Amino acid sequence: MNERPVVVTAAGAVRGRDDGRVRAWRGIRFAEPPTGPLRWRAPVAAHPWPGVAEASRFGPAAPQRPNPSVPLAPGQPGGARMDEDCLFLNVVRPSAEPRSGGARPVMVWLHGGAYALGSSSQLVYHGDALAADGDVVLVTLNYRLGALGFLDLGAAGATATESNLALRDVLLALQWVRDNIAAFGGDPGAVTVFGQSAGAGLVTALLASPSASGLFHRAIAQSPPAGSMYGPERSGVVARRFLDLLGVRPGDDRALTSVPVEAIVEAGAAVYTEVPREHPGMLAFAPVVGDDILPEAPLGVLSDGRGMPVPLLIGTNRDEATLFRLMRSPLLPIRRPALERMFAAMREEQESEGGPAGVRLPPRERVLAAYRGAPLTRNVRIATDIAFRMPALWLAAGHASAAPTFLYRFDYAPRLLRLTGVGAAHATDLPYVWGEFGGLPRDPSFLLGGRRTAAAVSERVRARWTAFAHGGAPGDGWPAYDSERRATLVIAEEDRLVPDLDAPLRAGWGEQVLSFR
Repeated sequence: MNERPVVVTAAGAVRGRDDGRVRAWRGIRFAEPPTGPLRWRAPVAAHPWPGVAEASRFGPAAPQRPNPSVPLAPGQPGGARMDEDCLFLNVVRPSAEPRSGGARPVMVWLHGGAYALGSSSQLVYHGDALAADGDVVLVTLNYRLGALGFLDLGAAGATATESNLALRDVLLALQWVRDNIAAFGGDPGAVTVFGQSAGAGLVTALLASPSASGLFHRAIAQSPPAGSMYGPERSGVVARRFLDLLGVRPGDDRALTSVPVEAIVEAGAAVYTEVPREHPGMLAFAPVVGDDILPEAPLGVLSDGRGMPVPLLIGTNRDEATLFRLMRSPLLPIRRPALERMFAAMREEQESEGGPAGVRLPPRERVLAAYRGAPLTRNVRIATDIAFRMPALWLAAGHASAAPTFLYRFDYAPRLLRLTGVGAAHATDLPYVWGEFGGLPRDPSFLLGGRRTAAAVSERVRARWTAFAHGGAPGDGWPAYDSERRATLVIAEEDRLVPDLDAPLRAGWGEQVLSFR
């Protein structure tokens, strides 16, 4: 059909495309360019524009160092565009009338990428299958990345800056959804925010942020690194190292706003690598704890049952850490020396004067007892659990007292990934949630077959995710998590419900919530 549907938003009209299956508006500006005096500041809502703005092409990705494992816009002539002026969002909805006859529920996606990579333009996130088959209005968006989005320069002595800029970008986008999504046929009273990896970390931050109250009504967190958020002391370490590399004094506001963005990206890439190598388990970039947007660490808030009382679907992949081992990434400590250094640092912090009252690391022998029988993969499993699985368990147990909570583990992997030891690694769930198996260029996963089974798994996953967004449970036979049964859905070739799937882990790690401050 290729019609050009026009929708009028609060800031002006936008013209998209309709291919007969979905209507899509790509590259809608929701904020003024965060450049010049706005570079280190909270985003400002987009000013009104005259006439009809074209919305048929993705906006630029946030500045970042190109990474071949994260293709930002495959097939786009000239490759992906990157620009500091990156605060754009996209809306996709089915071409057909809603099955319910009313407004459709809304799903707002936050992409992953270690808080330093990625974009809403990645092919896997185009969303046609998810929107059309799930009968939802889908919103994807860009937020500032790396140093531009997650540095707390104030912790290093800068004055003309604000913290948690990326989280503020997301909050502004959610306000845009509240105010404008009805014009696209979406229900502003039925918004599900969902994300994976860093995007899921942002979801947990939103659940702990007073500023997010009323902006969404359900949440999905896929592999959230919920323990990797830090207070001013740790944030200051990163900010000072960044400024040293940039050659800028903290009080030099003119230099901070005028230094070329390319220099910011390079200095950010350097600390992105240096910080986790010098401090295993610590990320250079992550939401900052202790400001007006995020007063407390999400892991503590949610595990106490004090998060925003909205239904939550949360889980991890069985073999998260194999991706980091395969990529030789410094982000996750897997080798024994790095793991030992991380645990030593955690023990020193948890047991130091002023540490969390009563919190002690479990004895090393008790933890290792949970990993008997797998000496060759023990470090990978430990890294998976401390970075992803245990935080997810702590969050699920706590949030279950505030709102219905559904816990899963994604185990499915095609035969080739199983044989090569990759398994259900970090991010391998994405094509199944989105139904976009073409989103991974030269994807070797199905060289030994399995595409038909994968398509069936994807259909079930998408049905569960969108059923949740429609306001129900995520599919039949999946009860909410509680402290007695601890029901967990294992997503595999055939889904199965397992009571207390993680009992051995809980026995090894204990019930105490562990994290850096």
